[in-house]
Amino acid sequence: MHKKNKLSRSLVIYTLVIIVILVAIFVINQKENNMEKSNQKAAEAPSISGQPIAGQEGSSISIVEFGDYKCPSCKAWGEQVWPQIKQEYIDTGIASFAYVNTLFHGEESKLAAQASEVVYMNYPERFWDFHNALFDEQPQASLHDDLWVTEEKILEVAQVTIPELNTETFMQDLTDNSIQEQLNQDQLLVSQFNISQTPTIIINNTVIANPFDYNEIRKVIEQESD
Repeated sequence: MHKKNKLSRSLVIYTLVIIVILVAIFVINQKENNMEKSNQKAAEAPSISGQPIAGQEGSSISIVEFGDYKCPSCKAWGEQVWPQIKQEYIDTGIASFAYVNTLFHGEESKLAAQASEVVYMNYPERFWDFHNALFDEQPQASLHDDLWVTEEKILEVAQVTIPELNTETFMQDLTDNSIQEQLNQDQLLVSQFNISQTPTIIINNTVIANPFDYNEIRKVIEQESD
């Protein structure tokens, strides 16, 4: 029995290590693929009307992330790149930052996006706390097929980040028509700007080829500031 338990623990550890390695390879490959491309110019900047905005609303520099709560690269971007942007450009009032829900990974993506829209509709001042906490809940070894976005999980995150949360109303609003209308608006933006991967970062009308290249992001922002 002792040997069987030891073998089972070894198999679990081995499996977790393999998953972590696969996720790391996925993120690295995405970074390398992005590095091979060059920035592109869109016809216009994405409209951020009705979107959650951090920083100086109406700023001449608009940074928009097309992201998915189920996306491992989005989580990595939020941990590695976003803090630098926030410190240098958002907190200083130089730029604004908006987040657009992009539903690339099925029903879990949709449920997470619906929850974020409910929070933004009813508790806008708590949105970014919820947004960040939900990404924090994404397992470090998450692959696209891992099931972790559930009603229980989003309610748990909402209760932690929104002390004044009305649980019954929150759950009812997940299927509200106004929530679906906002998600539809997000998907129109996804279609309009031909978004094919997450995260996609657009600064004014410049689509950043490699969202993990902070030097390139800084360069574009400085150019737009001139």
